[in-house]
Amino acid sequence: MATTGIDLSDTEFWGLPLADRAAAFAELRALERPAFFAEPETPFSEKGPGFYALVRYADVVEASRNPEVFCSGKGATNIPDLPVEFSEYFGSMINMDDPRHARLRRIVSRAFTPRMIAKFEDDVRQAAAAIVTDLMEIGPCDFVRHVAARLPLKIICDMMGIGDDQFEMVLANSNIILSGADPEFLSEDLDEAVTRLLGAGQALAELVTDLAARDTDDHLVSALVTANIDGEQLTSAELASFFILLVVAGNETTRTALSHALILLTEFPEERALLLADLDGRIDGAVEEIVRFSSPVIFMRRTLTRDYSMNGQDYREGDKVVLYYNSANRDETVFADPDRFDIARSPNPQIGFGAAGPHFCLGAHLARRELTVMLRELLTRVPDIAVAGEPDRLLSSFVNGIKRLPCEFRT
Repeated sequence: MATTGIDLSDTEFWGLPLADRAAAFAELRALERPAFFAEPETPFSEKGPGFYALVRYADVVEASRNPEVFCSGKGATNIPDLPVEFSEYFGSMINMDDPRHARLRRIVSRAFTPRMIAKFEDDVRQAAAAIVTDLMEIGPCDFVRHVAARLPLKIICDMMGIGDDQFEMVLANSNIILSGADPEFLSEDLDEAVTRLLGAGQALAELVTDLAARDTDDHLVSALVTANIDGEQLTSAELASFFILLVVAGNETTRTALSHALILLTEFPEERALLLADLDGRIDGAVEEIVRFSSPVIFMRRTLTRDYSMNGQDYREGDKVVLYYNSANRDETVFADPDRFDIARSPNPQIGFGAAGPHFCLGAHLARRELTVMLRELLTRVPDIAVAGEPDRLLSSFVNGIKRLPCEFRT
């Protein structure tokens, strides 16, 4: 990549302003073939052979739809190879292939019944109303702490039967697990980093074990424990790893999208005005555009199971490819004027929840509901809320996170 000066494995790249990163990915999309990069340094494994960056929409979609060629079982959430047990512990079925992936997804999907989803939606409305009431009493503050992080955490904890006294513990440990290269959460010292990461996973695993031991059928943990497909149930290890995935992914992605939503509605006042003029009619389109523009999860990795040709590039068995959703969501061949935030964009085939395929986000429906309800509550009761300073961004190549975001509004 000496010709472009872009290095997706360099931690410094992920500390650049978002506009600079978007421009870099535009350069990569313009190349004749996918660029190849050396792998990032990591304290958890030996440096691997490198990877191809899939930055075009068509390539990401094709790889997602062909899991028999582009497998996840060798690691989807990390570019370097990590021990299988490590990957599955922190990534559950994201880091699995069929038939194990299909079995686990069948079991956990039974816990997301229409009755459960309806209950979740009632909880979202009540939680959003309470959060905005608190916000109005507090006044200008850190939007992430008081709004964006609170809603998904409240919903996940309520779903699981986790008490309010455990909220901060769950948030702190999910932050560690998705800390990326951010020194605020994970030490650069190898031993300390491993200890903190494994400790965070263990704390959440112990929490779900305690929850599973309770005699109640009111919460999702009970539904997961008792879910039975053709005589198969979750093992205790599968329950723990799926719980970690649900807590971490269910919290972080919605929090990130909500934080970006406030930034976008501040930076594009004409779009805010358009949305406020017809909130019910335009809120769904706004949510899709927020997810497209922010792409909370930046990438997933796949590994070739056999030789394969795609878009003029010949891949070999064992090659690694990284699916960059943030870049695919800005592909000029799919999205007109992709760097413009446009809540009326139609069609908007964004793939912020992943492209169609067996690994499409299981929680996409709930995430959309959380975003819709929270934005409606905010913009109805605090319509002038806006960003009041620079966001403090997470240093990560995996999550487009925001750690702190000052907001202001008339009280």
